[in-house]
Amino acid sequence: MAIAAAIRLLPPTAVSRRSLSSSYSPSLGFCRLRSSSFQQPSTVKATTGQRPGFRVFSSMSIQTPEKSSPASFLDHKESGILHFVKYHGLGNDFILVDNRDSSEPKITPEQAVKLCDRNFGIGADGVIFAMPGINGTDYTMRIFNSDGSEPEMCGNGVRCFARFIAELENLNGKQSFTVHTGAGLIIPEIQEDGKVKVDMGEPILKASDVPTKLPPNKDQSAVKAKLDVDGLTWNVTCVSMGNPHCVTFDLQVDDLNLAEIGPKFEHHVMFPARNKHRIRSGATLACGTGACAVVVAAVLEGRAERNCTVDLPGGPLDIEWREDDNHVYMTGPAEVVFYGSVPL
Repeated sequence: MAIAAAIRLLPPTAVSRRSLSSSYSPSLGFCRLRSSSFQQPSTVKATTGQRPGFRVFSSMSIQTPEKSSPASFLDHKESGILHFVKYHGLGNDFILVDNRDSSEPKITPEQAVKLCDRNFGIGADGVIFAMPGINGTDYTMRIFNSDGSEPEMCGNGVRCFARFIAELENLNGKQSFTVHTGAGLIIPEIQEDGKVKVDMGEPILKASDVPTKLPPNKDQSAVKAKLDVDGLTWNVTCVSMGNPHCVTFDLQVDDLNLAEIGPKFEHHVMFPARNKHRIRSGATLACGTGACAVVVAAVLEGRAERNCTVDLPGGPLDIEWREDDNHVYMTGPAEVVFYGSVPL
């Protein structure tokens, strides 16, 4: 059975308004693409890493969602105590912090690393801060990854952010607001069923902007381009959703050693945005931008329609690449896990 693998490339310091910071390291995810016209099932893959160990926190308290709400719980203002709400989007989990009273994060990247540690901390893929809006937006979203780096945007994270804001502001029903991110303006819309629809913007397809050194073969894009990796030739399509992806549909997932092949893609000479100082390997339950990139690549290769359901290990995402505005829209869930407090 043919599958798709999206090896997320490490981004440059400045590629476009949707590029990630140079310290960002990628994550690895699997997904299966469903579409009425899709000819072959697919799976998306990228790369991620393991977390360092740290001293255990002296104490922590948690509450289940049924017994509290962000608005009431986060009103507590004890000195030296960080109140948070943990959310997940299809298993991609985040610590959400109410930071609306300051434009500076309440914790440092080093503290975020400790909080995200799954053995000695709360455990999460990142810490997300809800901050005051700038440039006319309602809010600003910043993220510290579990390794302390700061990406400019995260698809699953922005859905959690939207639900967090809705509960903080006591918003009910269908709601939308504007969010400033390092990747540009993002407009999440909470649906009547509680899912969050996010306008992910236009995919970046121009080869030099993804970026990739693979020669363009379809307009200015690299679509089903030949890429030699470790003695094998792969047919790949390069797409950026603010973070670069290399998508291939011509492999068997069970035959792929991700920890071995991932770094060979991300450090390939054809991908100049690679991070030369950090290699991370592993798997995540969901990758929102990866799912978007796979649908775009599948459409470009004639494998799928523009409206698809992408099955990831954590659950399905609905992805639509609209022809009228060229934007990619991602719809999926975001759920509260628990509320907690931790000493800093």
